[in-house]
Amino acid sequence: QVQLVESGGGLVQAGASLRLSCAVSGVRFSDHAMGWFRQAPGKEREFFAGISWSGSTTYYGDSAKGRFTISRDNVKNTLYLQMNSLKPEDTAVYYCVAKRGLFRLLGPLEGVDYWGQGTQVAVSS
Repeated sequence: QVQLVESGGGLVQAGASLRLSCAVSGVRFSDHAMGWFRQAPGKEREFFAGISWSGSTTYYGDSAKGRFTISRDNVKNTLYLQMNSLKPEDTAVYYCVAKRGLFRLLGPLEGVDYWGQGTQVAVSS
């Protein structure tokens, strides 16, 4: 079956860095655009960052611009999110997602096909 397994979350202090990973199995990774959504406490889940099947195009939500970088390794079937200069407002559950298709990513990922279970990131001040 399809599995998206996130890792790398945790509790850190403001200013620290984390790298989230999402290991994908059960589907052809390189046939899918990938992305991250996040849900902060008391807020709706939101699109955070996305990357096309080849990695040639990326798209970031407003909350992700500047301090975060999404990337992928189509050999390792793994998606990454590099998170720098973390702030308390980055505290959220981060979800890995996959969407079938060989398209350039020009906007937020919609109509996601698969979701991971989420990984918690907590940033203390």
